[in-house]
Amino acid sequence: MEWQKNQFFRVVAAVALIVGLLLSGQCGRADQHFSQEVFFENSVASGSYPYSRGKVSAPSTLKLVDGKLPVETAEYVSGPNALELQWKSMANGGWDVQLNVYHWRNREINWAGDSLFLWLWSDEAIAPADLPRIALIDLDRGHTSQMPLGAFTTELKAKRWTRVRVPLARFTSTSLKPFATNRLSAIVLAQGVADARLHKLYLDDIRIENSQLLEQAPKPPPNLEARGYERHVDLRWEGADDPTIAQYVIYRSLNGGAYKAIGVQRYGVNRYADYVGDPHATASYKVSARTSAMAESAMTYMATAKTRPMTDDELLTMVEEASFRYYWEAAEPVSGMARESQPGADDVIALGASGFGVMAMVVAADRGFITREQGIDRMLQITRFLERADRYHGAWPHFLSGRTGHTIAVFGIYDDGADLVETSFLMEGLLTARQYFNRENPKERELRDRITALWLGVEWDWFRATPKRDALYWHWSPDYAYHIANRLQGWNEVMITYLLAIASPTHGVPASLYWTGYAREGTGWPYGIKRTYFGIPLEQGYVEGSPGPLFFTQYSYLGYDPRGMRDKYTNYFRNSQNESLVSQAYSVANPGHFKGYGANSWGLTAVDGPNDRYHEYKPFATDDGTIAPTGAISAYAYTPNASMAALKHWYRDLGAQLWDIYGFRDAFNEQENWYSGITMGLNQAPQTVMIENGRTALVWRTFMSNPEIRPMQQSIGLMPDRDISPDK
Repeated sequence: MEWQKNQFFRVVAAVALIVGLLLSGQCGRADQHFSQEVFFENSVASGSYPYSRGKVSAPSTLKLVDGKLPVETAEYVSGPNALELQWKSMANGGWDVQLNVYHWRNREINWAGDSLFLWLWSDEAIAPADLPRIALIDLDRGHTSQMPLGAFTTELKAKRWTRVRVPLARFTSTSLKPFATNRLSAIVLAQGVADARLHKLYLDDIRIENSQLLEQAPKPPPNLEARGYERHVDLRWEGADDPTIAQYVIYRSLNGGAYKAIGVQRYGVNRYADYVGDPHATASYKVSARTSAMAESAMTYMATAKTRPMTDDELLTMVEEASFRYYWEAAEPVSGMARESQPGADDVIALGASGFGVMAMVVAADRGFITREQGIDRMLQITRFLERADRYHGAWPHFLSGRTGHTIAVFGIYDDGADLVETSFLMEGLLTARQYFNRENPKERELRDRITALWLGVEWDWFRATPKRDALYWHWSPDYAYHIANRLQGWNEVMITYLLAIASPTHGVPASLYWTGYAREGTGWPYGIKRTYFGIPLEQGYVEGSPGPLFFTQYSYLGYDPRGMRDKYTNYFRNSQNESLVSQAYSVANPGHFKGYGANSWGLTAVDGPNDRYHEYKPFATDDGTIAPTGAISAYAYTPNASMAALKHWYRDLGAQLWDIYGFRDAFNEQENWYSGITMGLNQAPQTVMIENGRTALVWRTFMSNPEIRPMQQSIGLMPDRDISPDK
């Protein structure tokens, strides 16, 4: 059987990869160059570069902005910006600046190249002896000796970009730990000769690659299209299967002006969002492909689009479609499922995010972003993959390899088995698709049958774990059993897990587990915690004395409709609505005095922050100025007025930094001048789904039409209740 399973995946991988490349360019290698070669390409933040820090001692000088390197926007290699290094080296003084690699989620720092390449530009010619010194630091704090940067170049010509190659083998270690070139994490530039002269360098497109001959220029990408929105233009082209391509270069002519390179896109991603900021602009575009050594193709033919003022309804559709694209264009090509993040590990499929993506796909098919036939074909690809992927008593792990279908234990050795919560998120999406694709034709019948078989195969009752069997447990491992011992209980994201476990026709659990498990009655732990914040009552609060992160109000309710029903503790629509309004009120009060907070910029939830680590951001407890757009936008079904205010502000006022090809960026922190460079699978689909639920209740209606849902509500003893109108 194992041989057959592996054989299956080899065949499926080959076929799906071919299909995936044809349908979506090189999405299967979206991260190929970017993660393994690029140290710095451009800064999402304007003003200063967040992943830098500088220090200076008089009488030397060093230009810094809030202790960081300034960002230059007029001259660059990889648009739309470069880094500015301006210094004066004096006797008895000193300065240094450290550039750190952006270590995003699941990025493996394991450079394969033997050389560090930097592009340098100066207003005036600079002799090699007048350049700074350079040293390197690895992830384990191993560091090298300093060497003159001028040892690796001749005189820098004025007003000309020069690529400098720094062979890593030339450096010797001066630290206790030997320097590991493949784990390079920081570049240090420091004072060299004290010549008492003011110098200025621009640095751009820093890569670690093997020394190589100049490549042949690639071919230009075909079929460029441009589509205008209110403040941005969306570009799309067909990607080439040419791994020598490092970047696509976007050239723009604005309102009849000259063409100028305004940005780059990494190989494997065939879309670019150009934020022009003007709702009355005409922009024409051409795109080229180039290698890292700047061997550049000819340009494509011209594509032109106009921006225009848009209604609220049009803006909502724009956000829905852009957020959905993450699950369509950046999907892992063998499985068709959602990667955890992009850029990120290309092979890591996130099961919960994929379930959210399935619900976004239903919205996309209904609104015509894709055809119904396209949606069915992708769903068949997903379900066929899931049938053969690793499962444990019918439940999938948190992460799977798209290539093999095997478990990836991202969170450690004990995370090598079932994840019941992620399985419930996935099943929430699959059951929605089962009801939406309800036509009587062979493909839709096949899809429904496959989803039903997957649904019936989940052994929810296996996860009761303890002899008392009064609750569900999050994880089970074939090697470590219930060692993680994470009991599912309390006000959090796991209500859907209990609802589906009780609803299961084959492996259901007693309805009493809703009370003894989720509501943790009889455990001594409180539930139904009533608190008031800013005059807004919460009937179900967070045990830590702070409103919870907003994903508590969203993940279980993407499919499950909380309207019109309540348990003995609360109406979960009203409670989620009020928790969203508390989050907005907190940002208005802004007790931490963080820059940018207000009635139109709010929404604390779980996200990777400026330190590149995952946090459950919540008011009062863990706030550091980081806002995730998914928090407020995904609250649209509860608070359309407050969410719309945030959408308009973020798009119209901060769009140059916040808007990207998959909609709003994952998170931002104006206090730190930091904007996330990644998109996460957990965060885009809720925006699509909850906007649609607020507009038409499509996903709510579809999920609730599953025949197992109403009897489950009755067995728990949920009661009819009146809701209040949104934002009231």
